[in-house]
Amino acid sequence: MNLSKRRIESLVFIVIFFGIFGYIGHAMGVKNMLSTIMATAHDLLLNTVFYIMSITVLAGAFGNLMMEFGVIRIFEKILNPLMKPVFNLPGVASLGAVMTFFSDNPAIISLASSHHFRKYFRPTQFVSLTNFGTAFGMGLVVMTFMMGQGHFKPAVIGFCGAIMGAMVSTRIMQKLIRTHVRENWDEDEIDMPDVEDQFIAGEEPGVFMRFLNAILDGGKKGVETGLSIIPGVLIICTVVLLFTFGPKNVSIGYQGLAYEGVPLLPLIGELFAVPFHFLFGFTTPEAIAFPITALGAVGASLSLVPAFLEKGIIGANEIAVFTAMGMCWSGYLSTHTAMLDAMGFRELTSKALISHTIGGIVAGVVAHHLYWLSTLI
Repeated sequence: MNLSKRRIESLVFIVIFFGIFGYIGHAMGVKNMLSTIMATAHDLLLNTVFYIMSITVLAGAFGNLMMEFGVIRIFEKILNPLMKPVFNLPGVASLGAVMTFFSDNPAIISLASSHHFRKYFRPTQFVSLTNFGTAFGMGLVVMTFMMGQGHFKPAVIGFCGAIMGAMVSTRIMQKLIRTHVRENWDEDEIDMPDVEDQFIAGEEPGVFMRFLNAILDGGKKGVETGLSIIPGVLIICTVVLLFTFGPKNVSIGYQGLAYEGVPLLPLIGELFAVPFHFLFGFTTPEAIAFPITALGAVGASLSLVPAFLEKGIIGANEIAVFTAMGMCWSGYLSTHTAMLDAMGFRELTSKALISHTIGGIVAGVVAHHLYWLSTLI
């Protein structure tokens, strides 16, 4: 039975794979299609991936510096009073938000594995950390990237939208899983040791060496993050772009240049143009490519922005929406399963995905309307 099922799966894959690329090859010509794929991937690597990597290196160094000198703990104490009324989470969860903001989604797992950290949570709250942490994942990279494109205010507005998306996603997740997990954990709080109270045996390095080690170690982690996004950017983004733009010169036709393709996504965007414009303020159907790509990899979605700006198909409103949705979703389709599996709740993955899909849409809607309100002031 399994063998028969695998054969059917293989046949379906062959039909879909060759059907899609056969259609593209027929429209563009096989030679042009292959040339465009290679040229697009090469251009993304040189002009986008390395730019994002430079941001991840600097952001990694900055984030590690904040951790080394206890600034993150200060942020955690400031945010602590907001956690219960906004997210229905204990105050210590704010530490997870700060850590994922400065790094990536899985940073929340390192905290969740701590018995002391876990003791603060009811089961529903604990499981919802996957949604809560993901909503702030790579936030510093996303905001820095957008600001680097010359859009400071839209990036800040997008951050506010992401917070609303995180609230909606986290609370929906808690509602959906209430009957699926036990609610009889020991809720006695245990004091969590402060980072600055955890000393390594032996003489502590001086301030200068701590500073130097922090920025170098953080920069090294940034390089690792930058390298880890390369497959997502080159594969996912290249395929998405292949369905986004048409020939660069319509009169000449396809030339095998970078960023050419068969514009199927704009056709889909046109079908939903009215709701997309109302919800997100999108003025061009091509803008749908960013949130679709952010579902799998936010690094890949960021790679679309320079091309969109160069072609003039997005503006400040779209940057605000992209920041909110990119930060809130931050590739949750590729991380949620692994995160819930690590926490021992793999069976709740579908509920986490549904909750976060809604949260990301809310983030984009809020960012759009906040930007619209800011233009009236």
